[in-house]
Amino acid sequence: MTQSEPHPQTGQPVGLRVENAAPATRPSPVMLKGRYGHLEKLKPEHADELWKVFAGHDRPWTYISMDGPFANFEAFSTFIAKRAAAADPYAYAIVDSTGRAIGYFTLLRIVPEMRVIEVGHVLYSPALQRTPLGTEAQYLLAKYVFETLGYRRYEWKCDALNAASRRAALRYGFVYEGTFRQSMINKEGRNRDTAWFSMLDSEWPERKRNFERWLAPENFDGEGRQKVSLAALNGQKV
Repeated sequence: MTQSEPHPQTGQPVGLRVENAAPATRPSPVMLKGRYGHLEKLKPEHADELWKVFAGHDRPWTYISMDGPFANFEAFSTFIAKRAAAADPYAYAIVDSTGRAIGYFTLLRIVPEMRVIEVGHVLYSPALQRTPLGTEAQYLLAKYVFETLGYRRYEWKCDALNAASRRAALRYGFVYEGTFRQSMINKEGRNRDTAWFSMLDSEWPERKRNFERWLAPENFDGEGRQKVSLAALNGQKV
């Protein structure tokens, strides 16, 4: 239940005062380094590497509401250039340890005054799916959002039918808040109900510990299999 206090004049319940109500900072072209790879600002030049890992794979685009899949490199590279130039959504390439871009995601619906931001347009190629880097990328971006940019609320939204995205949100430590019915008409003229999840700044310290425990080398056996799942660490049924 929402915490409240009595209004000093009327006595009606009102929300608690925000300790720091200063605006958050907008994302910038930083490099965020991890153990398995890094994040960097998406650039048009990433199109070539990304096309190599996405070409012929339509499934990652099914639940992207307005974009893809692309029939050829020319259309794809035009899209990447447009995405790279945008201020909102603000895109980052996910780069593996060899320096190859194998996915990207964005920060969007950026509202510094309210200190609210969303992660979305999450495009993981088959080369990135089910890898430690896929999880580390989410950790690096969340850490940047909370600890550097100063946001209070971090959102994850997805098509309510996208079971994989819903599982991922819970695995990463987001909290399900509800479903907005008939919230969109997507690129194929189909209805989309949107599932909403969030993570708050007060929840981040525990989520951070769980990410770091999962990502630690000692959490993997000699064949790279996890010993403890991130879902279990975040209290999800596995």
